[in-house]
Amino acid sequence: MSEELSVVFPDIVLEQVAHDAVLTTVAQKVKEGKRITAEEGIYLFEHAELNFVGALANYVNLKRHGKKVYFNKNFHIEPTNVCIFTCDFCSYSRTYKNRDNGWELGIEGMLDMVKKYDGQPVTEVHIVGGVHPKMNLEFFCELLEKIHAHRPDLHLKGFTAVELDYMFRKAKLTTREGLERMNKAGLQSLPGGGAEIFAQEIRDKICPDKVDGDGWMEIHETAHQIGMPTNATMLYGHIENYAHRIDHMERLRNSQDAIGGFNCFIPLKFRNGDNDMSHVPEVSLVEDLKMYAIARIFLDNFANVKAYWPMLGRESAQLTLDYGVNDLDGTIDDTTKIYSMAGSEEQNPAMTTEELCTLITSVGKTPVERDSVYNELEVYGSAEAAVQ
Repeated sequence: MSEELSVVFPDIVLEQVAHDAVLTTVAQKVKEGKRITAEEGIYLFEHAELNFVGALANYVNLKRHGKKVYFNKNFHIEPTNVCIFTCDFCSYSRTYKNRDNGWELGIEGMLDMVKKYDGQPVTEVHIVGGVHPKMNLEFFCELLEKIHAHRPDLHLKGFTAVELDYMFRKAKLTTREGLERMNKAGLQSLPGGGAEIFAQEIRDKICPDKVDGDGWMEIHETAHQIGMPTNATMLYGHIENYAHRIDHMERLRNSQDAIGGFNCFIPLKFRNGDNDMSHVPEVSLVEDLKMYAIARIFLDNFANVKAYWPMLGRESAQLTLDYGVNDLDGTIDDTTKIYSMAGSEEQNPAMTTEELCTLITSVGKTPVERDSVYNELEVYGSAEAAVQ
């Protein structure tokens, strides 16, 4: 019998909600593999205990993935932290006119960063950064072409919808034309950054001058239509409310129904270090775990829910593995500055494959190396052996 088929529904969940009709309905839907509504999703945030949503999310995850936890061997390149936009939650960017403590990498310098990994078994380079007016579409297409020519086996994932929107508008290209141009240059998939919260009333307060939620969705859906997979994110834990979170996830769920193409969903925790929202307190670990669990329950058509460990910290990310998460991103390296500058737990985010596997096996899970589109490459060790 397969691991997935042997999963038993946690009947204790039904005992815990005997006097709550909505939670009982949600539990029955999850048990029967049925979709919960937006109203039920909000109700989970507002009324459900952590152990309730955690048990349901873990059940969903075990049914889908068993004890497998995915990771990949990757590294990041951040071309610049200079940005024409001023998002209140951002601790990373420097304005174009005031570039103190800013960096701007050239094509050859970034190519040298790729060459540093020659002979190493990395499978992906992730390229994201600020929106720099001189780093235009042609600049990045040249970079992609040179990286691909140097190492054609390396999966090129890059550029948030915010970066792409600016590039395409400046080049006077449609979204489809711009994506096809970058795909031809070697770009293979998109990360999920820039989504923040889709609700316009929130964007007007925290990121009013960059691409809106509809624009983000258009870019990702167009990528899906031309065969480029993408990820999806949501920035949570700031001034949004639970209805905004569910609205965000419902838009993603509807798009996945209609077109498909999203590899995974990544909740991103707001960090208040050194930004214009430092007065907004960060949410608790309990709220983090609840966010991941409800995402796993609500996004029934997303295969994967990822916890980005450099943002949460290793121990917190490890806890999410019992709350619906089946992916910890990758080994990354210490060039990832976006979240360390905002006060994340990991100031120099890098883990060896051995360290990442130990993080996974120590909670009874099985590490599985994947490629960028979730093809399994290698299974590391045994979850059962790790907990004996």
